[in-house]
Amino acid sequence: MKKLSSLILAMLISASLVAQQGIKSKYFEMRTYTAAEGKMPDLIKRFQDHTLKLFKKNGIENVAYFINEEHPDHQLTFILGYPDEASRDVLWNKFANDPKWITAKNASEANGPLVQKVDQTFMVWANNLNDHKKNLKKSAIFQMRTYHCLPGRIENIQTRFRDHTRELFARQGLRNYPYWLTVEKDGAQPKLVYILGHNSKEAYNDAFKRFVADPDWIQARDASEADGKIVEKIDAVFYKALPFSPMK
Repeated sequence: MKKLSSLILAMLISASLVAQQGIKSKYFEMRTYTAAEGKMPDLIKRFQDHTLKLFKKNGIENVAYFINEEHPDHQLTFILGYPDEASRDVLWNKFANDPKWITAKNASEANGPLVQKVDQTFMVWANNLNDHKKNLKKSAIFQMRTYHCLPGRIENIQTRFRDHTRELFARQGLRNYPYWLTVEKDGAQPKLVYILGHNSKEAYNDAFKRFVADPDWIQARDASEADGKIVEKIDAVFYKALPFSPMK
C-alpha cells in the first residue's frame, strides 16, 4: 500500500511538473548544430520557415532554440521532446522521411550543406526538480549548466538542488528553467543539466556572485559535502533564445 501511495505521489508530481513547465514530453533530445561557414542565417531561416512546423506535424515537441552567445555565427542548440524513449526513433524517422521536409532540405542546400557537425544528448526529467512555477518573465540571457558529478553522487546533487539551491537561485533573481538528467548509452552515471535565466548577462553574473556569497548557500553546500565532494566539473554556456523559441 505504501509503495502504491508513493507511485501515485510521483505521478501527481509529474503531472504538476508538466502543467507548470508547459512541456508535455518525458524524453528529450538536445541537438547542437555547427553551421557550415556563412550558413547560419540560412539554417535559422530553414528552422523558422519549415523545420519547427514539420517537427510539430510529426509529433515532436519544440522545447527551446538557442544561439551560443559566444559563437552566434556557428552554433545552434535546440531541445526537442518526445512522449517517451521508445517513440524517439519512430517520430524522428517519420519527420526525416516527410516529403515536405525532404523538399525544404534539398531547396535550402542547393548551394551546399548548412550543417557540418551534429552533437546529440538525450535527457529525462531530473527527480523532483521541476515543481517550480513556470517563469512569467522572459529572459534575455540563459546559461545552461552541466554538472559532472563524482561517482555515486548524482542523487546528492539532486537532493541539494531540491532542498536548497533552486530557492537560493530565485532569492537572487535567477530564474529556474527545466532540470534534466542525461541518458548515457553505456550506463554511466548521468549528468545534471539545467538552465537559468536573467534580464542580461551583467545582471546574471551579478546575481550569481550574490548567490555564491550567500551564507545560506555556503552552509547548505558545506553540509551536503560533509562526507565528500559532490561535483567534479561544471560546464557553463551562455545562450540567447531565437525569436521562435517556445522557451524564452
